[in-house]
Amino acid sequence: MQPVMKAAESGREALLDRYRRVRRASENLCRPLEVEDYVIQTMPSVSPPKWHLAHVTWFYETFLLGRFQPGHRPFHPDFDYLFNSYYVTHGTPYPRPRRGLLARPTVREIFDYRLHVDQAMEWLILDCRDADWPAVAERVELGLNHEQQHQELLCTDIKHIFGQNPMRPAYCQLPAPPRREAPAMTRCEFEGGVVEIGHAGEGFAYDNEGPRHRVFLQDFALASRPVTNAEYLEFVRDGGYQRPEFWLSDGWAAVCREGWRAPLYWEEHDGRWFQMTLAGLRELDPGAPVCHVSHFEADAYASWAGARLPTEAEWEHAAGSRPVAGNFVESRYLQPAVAAGDGLVQLFGDVWEWTASPYTAYPGYRPAEGAIGEYNGKFMSGQMVLRGGSCATPESHIRATYRNFFYPHERWQFAGIRLAEDR
Repeated sequence: MQPVMKAAESGREALLDRYRRVRRASENLCRPLEVEDYVIQTMPSVSPPKWHLAHVTWFYETFLLGRFQPGHRPFHPDFDYLFNSYYVTHGTPYPRPRRGLLARPTVREIFDYRLHVDQAMEWLILDCRDADWPAVAERVELGLNHEQQHQELLCTDIKHIFGQNPMRPAYCQLPAPPRREAPAMTRCEFEGGVVEIGHAGEGFAYDNEGPRHRVFLQDFALASRPVTNAEYLEFVRDGGYQRPEFWLSDGWAAVCREGWRAPLYWEEHDGRWFQMTLAGLRELDPGAPVCHVSHFEADAYASWAGARLPTEAEWEHAAGSRPVAGNFVESRYLQPAVAAGDGLVQLFGDVWEWTASPYTAYPGYRPAEGAIGEYNGKFMSGQMVLRGGSCATPESHIRATYRNFFYPHERWQFAGIRLAEDR
C-alpha cells in the first residue's frame, strides 16, 4: 500500500503547488497598481481589480470550503452576496454594473480575505478525507482555471481603466515586442469531410468543450496569420467605417450609435496612428496583429477583403494537431507581437480570433447539476466564439478545443481577425 499512499500524497502536493502558483500570479498582476486603481469600474463589462481578486476567492470558499470543510468560518457574512458573479441558484448576486461603487471592503481587507481562504484551502487539499479527494481535486482544478480566466480579465480590465484616463498612464514598464516586417499572408488549404472536434483527451477542459463529436466541413482555406494593423488601417483609410455595404445590420447600427472610426485604443495624431497599451501610448506597430476589434468589425473587414471568418470547427480542425506555443502573458509584453515563420502561424496567443460560429451547445451537451452548471451553459445565447488565446492568456490555460465567447459588439478584449475562404 505504501506506493499508493505516496502517489496520493504526491498528487495533493502537486495540486497545492499549482494552487499557490496561480494564486500568486493573480496578486503579481496587481502589484503595479496603486490603491486608487483597484476600485474603478469604467463600464458594466469591466470589473474593478479588487472585485476580481475577491470573486475568485469567493469561488473557492463557496464551492469547496463551504462543502468539504466542516465548520469552515466565512471571512465576512456579506462577501457571499458582494462577490457572487452570476450564480443565481446559489444566491442573489450584487449587481454587476454597481461593483465600482464599493469603496468598502477595502483593498487590504480583500487581501486578508485571500489569505484566510488560502490557509483553509491548504488544509483542505492536504488533509481532506480520501473519500472527498476526487471531488475536491476536480473542483480545485476548475477553480484554478476560473482564476486564470480572471487573470486575463484583470489585464483587459486594467487596460480599459487606464485607457479611459486622459493622462494615458502606463500600468507598468513593459518590454515592447520586436518590430519587424510581418510575413506575407498566404492561403493554407484544408480538405473537408467528416472530422471530429471537441475535447476527449486527458487533462482539464470546460464542460462546453465537449462532448467530442463529428462535423462535416467543406474544403476551406485559412490565412496563414492574423490580419495586421497595417492591413486593417487600409480598411480604415478606404472608408470602411462609413460604408454600410460591408457591415452586418447590427454592426452598422453599432458603428452609427457608438461613433466607431477605428479599433478601440487607436488614436490619430497629426496623421500618425498610436494605440493605448498597458505600457502607455505607443505608436502603432504596422506588422503586429490588429486587436480590440468587435465581431462586427472583424466580419466587416473580412467582407471588405473578399473573404469571411472561419467557423470554430474549421479553426479547431486546423489547429488541433499543432503545439500550443506563442506570445502569452508569460512573455510580459501584454501586447500582440509580429508573426514569425512560414505556413500556418500564430494560432495560439497574441489575439483571440473571432469565428463565424455562435456560442451554442455541442450535440449531447449537458451542464453539471447545481450552481456549478451555471458556469458556461446559461450563456449560450447571443454570443460568438473566439479561439486561440491572447497575449494576456496564461499559457497553461489554453488548448485547441477552448471555446471563448463574447457578445459581438464587445471589443475591450485582445480579439483579432484570421480570414478564411471556401476552396
